[in-house]
Amino acid sequence: MAASASYPPHVSSLWSPLESLPPVSSGQGMRAAVLVALYEQDGGLRLIMTRRPDTMRSHPGDVVFPGGMIDPGDESPAHTAIREAWEEVGLPPSNVEVLGGLESVHTRSLTMRIVPVVARVERPDRLVPEPSEVAAIIEPTISHLLVDDDWRRTQWGGRTMWFYEFPEGVLWGATAFIVRGLLELFRQ
Repeated sequence: MAASASYPPHVSSLWSPLESLPPVSSGQGMRAAVLVALYEQDGGLRLIMTRRPDTMRSHPGDVVFPGGMIDPGDESPAHTAIREAWEEVGLPPSNVEVLGGLESVHTRSLTMRIVPVVARVERPDRLVPEPSEVAAIIEPTISHLLVDDDWRRTQWGGRTMWFYEFPEGVLWGATAFIVRGLLELFRQ
């Protein structure tokens, strides 16, 4: 998606909460990147998420963003996230406009830092899940995710853990932390 794409005035207000995003982080210890892909549909914004197959070695069955490990040949975390979204769900790199980044997060392993890359995307007519990496594609609306009563939380290891249940699976852990950070931008 070209950075100079023209949008009707009412659309720009949907995107205005994301105008204050900082650049994508590329600091020391960043080992993975995910694409927080947003697109407009029916006057609102949707995310593109996936559910990992139960057969995956790491994080089986988890609801996540498309993404993965930063390869030595990747130019940047944004490059990693865009490449992984193409591999996992068939989102063409030319349909992605990087808007900025969210705070990096870690998984259960404190050494695994994940870089969230926020992007406006032009959703193709059909997303194609890579069966070895994606059991389902989930496309929730920001407006539904903003309903706090639909979330539950618990204390775990001295931290607040958030959970959101989709019919396809449960969003929790680092990905829930990323989603909650994104939602804070829409609450301001």
